[in-house]
Amino acid sequence: MDIVVITAVIASLFLVIGLAEPLAARLRLPYSVILAAIGILIASGAVYFLQTELTDTLNPIAIAILNFPIRSNVFLYVFLPTLLFQATLGMNLRRMLDDAVPIFVLAIVAVVVATFTVGYALFWASSLPLVACLLLGSIISTTDPSAVVGIFRNLSAPRRLSRIIEGESLLNDAAAIALFGQFLAFVRFGEADPSLGDAFSQFPVLLFGGALVGWIMARLAVWVMSWFSQHELAQISISVALPYLGFIAAEQLVGASGVIAVVTAGLTLNLTGPGRLPPQTWTNLREVWNLLAHWSGALIFVLAALLIPRLLEDARPSDVLLLLTVIGAAVFARAVVVGGFMPLLSLMRLSPHIARPYRIAILWGGLRGAVTLALALAVTESAQVVPEVKRLVGILATGFVLFTLIVQGTTLRWVIGRLGLDRLGPIDTALSNQVIAVALQRVREDVAATTENYGLSRDIVRGEAKTFAVRLDDAMTAAEDGAAILDRDRITLGLVALAGAERDMILERFRERAISNRLAEQALANADRLIETTRTGGRIGYRSAARRSLEFGPRFRLAIWLHNRLRLSGLLAQLTADRFELLLGQRLILRDLHRFIDTRIRRIHGRRVAELLHELLERRAEQVEQELDGLRLQYPGYSEELERRLIRRTALRVEEREYDALHDDGLIGQELHNALLQEIQSMRSAVEVRPALDLAVQKADLVLQFPLFAELDDAARRQLSKALLTRYVTAGEVVLRKDEASDRVFFIASGAVETETAGQKHRLGRGEMFGQLSMLSKRPRRTQVRAISPGVVLILDERRFMKLLGRSSALQHAVRESAIKRGIEPEVLGSGPNDFANTA
Repeated sequence: MDIVVITAVIASLFLVIGLAEPLAARLRLPYSVILAAIGILIASGAVYFLQTELTDTLNPIAIAILNFPIRSNVFLYVFLPTLLFQATLGMNLRRMLDDAVPIFVLAIVAVVVATFTVGYALFWASSLPLVACLLLGSIISTTDPSAVVGIFRNLSAPRRLSRIIEGESLLNDAAAIALFGQFLAFVRFGEADPSLGDAFSQFPVLLFGGALVGWIMARLAVWVMSWFSQHELAQISISVALPYLGFIAAEQLVGASGVIAVVTAGLTLNLTGPGRLPPQTWTNLREVWNLLAHWSGALIFVLAALLIPRLLEDARPSDVLLLLTVIGAAVFARAVVVGGFMPLLSLMRLSPHIARPYRIAILWGGLRGAVTLALALAVTESAQVVPEVKRLVGILATGFVLFTLIVQGTTLRWVIGRLGLDRLGPIDTALSNQVIAVALQRVREDVAATTENYGLSRDIVRGEAKTFAVRLDDAMTAAEDGAAILDRDRITLGLVALAGAERDMILERFRERAISNRLAEQALANADRLIETTRTGGRIGYRSAARRSLEFGPRFRLAIWLHNRLRLSGLLAQLTADRFELLLGQRLILRDLHRFIDTRIRRIHGRRVAELLHELLERRAEQVEQELDGLRLQYPGYSEELERRLIRRTALRVEEREYDALHDDGLIGQELHNALLQEIQSMRSAVEVRPALDLAVQKADLVLQFPLFAELDDAARRQLSKALLTRYVTAGEVVLRKDEASDRVFFIASGAVETETAGQKHRLGRGEMFGQLSMLSKRPRRTQVRAISPGVVLILDERRFMKLLGRSSALQHAVRESAIKRGIEPEVLGSGPNDFANTA
């Protein structure tokens, strides 16, 4: 086909894409439905003009449209990687990991149930071999992610529910295409009835092989991108190459799933990219991918819709019964997953409770789209598939897509209205009234200041102020109306607003480059969890989420295990530095939130609610300060370095803002402005590099903080710091068990522990030791020691402890005092310092 014609057709398709979105908004229909309808109309019009005798003028255009080079490999190798990769980059993975179990269960279970339900139903109703029926089942088992996610965004559904559906819709593409590849291979080789073992024998290779390829390709891409820190366009260009090279490498070189490789590559870049790329580069990279995905998603729908007349040209009246069978089986399979598995996961506390109206919306919103058409087209293009199988797969898959788009897509909004999901509940209504009232108050203050600065006529200002006051009074009345809102709900509303303000402040600090992209995402994940838990659990949920944000996560516990058992400290040093930086930022934000309570929340909910929120914030601030104090005690030098870095970054941000203001006011020219910004950028590049945390060096500083070791000279302290082993403990962890060997002594560097002996409990804190009494008395250990807070203990073996005991009178005194406190006669341990020295 002539390049001019191809270019004209593609340009026209972009014009269609531009017009479809406002048309969908005006008609209140899903965007994908409008795109599919336009594509079908274009293809049908081309067929009509080619066959009619009214005019031959449009025949070249009709021929160009009908013969446009659309093949299944275009969808699979060009458009699909783009859509999957962008979807993974847009995920909040830290929050998604909280719901990993329901996401993976639903993604895999939904695909398998739909594949086999449709496959066996069609096998019983037709003369097709079982493997061909299962092939069709895998083709129609994947839902359209954009349609499903769009539904819940329009419904303002809970964010956690939306995340689960989004993750399930994305990952079931990968599972369905992997199954499709297996069944298509069986069909090509002529196996009519493969066993389930045959069907799933290579499934792990497809999944894990694709995941390994995607992970390796993403790590290589991030490594290369880190070389070009000053070349943003180069980094974005490498990200564009990543999904396509990963897909090709997995499919052609390894024989694994290219879809799994693309998804894994996107997830890996999502996790590692923010920490390795400059914040602005990461933001621009995601914007580029959003645009590419928008174009790809629209083009794949329009181009696939152009194929529908071609796929349906061999349809027969007898195919209608088979299509109804497929529709009934697919709807039944989705009903089983949504109505059976989702409530089961809720009972097992692996998924949030999903009310029946939401489950019905999920069921009816299971639209199929371009991926299904692309897979069906791949079957029809295969020369190794028998003609009858190609014909029925093309017709039934296309008919099912049309059913979901025309019937379900056009009636979805009506179903949502009948379920009452388009109406706000009492809490949401009150929250919206609160937001409006607060916003209008801010508008009044800003307008008053602006009119005063402009020196406008007092009569005009007074008249407009009266008009605006009526609107503001109505908003305040609606916000303050407590007839349908309990005091408990008012507190919940205030806490939700407070958590939302915390999220906004995190974003503001990220835009000002006060925190890195990676840490900003972690802080935003904590803020999102705070909002969601508060909405469902009120004040108790808020406190629980705030406490959870300070706990050690799975990665931190893994890092502690690696450090304690294998002496691998790299991950622990990185996560400890991250924790330090996050706590410093959170402390500043919590202080600023008090002003938000006084200026915003107090006006709506009154003094009593505001005071309660102040109290909750103060408790959070105390917990954060305690965590910071513990870290400062462990790493005093590092704490000072981070605080100096924070001050320098703040100073650079203020300096940059001042230069921008001078340039905007015309006081400095563009050339000088650019030179000043380049100088700031060079200084910022040095400040952005966070100082490395050396746990070994910090241990030497930590020894200096112990009064027990104050008598030692510098050489002895250096030897002691080398001999001490560092162990990180978490709250509730058993540090020392009964009947363990009495050959070590523990010194508490930070945190607190609780000892239990014969039912009696004692608490020990920083600077104290335990384990020495049973070792010195040579008695069996009868004490169990459990950590009651996260902390660090230093461990010294028996030989070095006895040598140290003979040299330190402070340590001898501490041993005797601890013995007296526990009710042990000091004579059991020796009668004086000389005895300790002789023992050593």
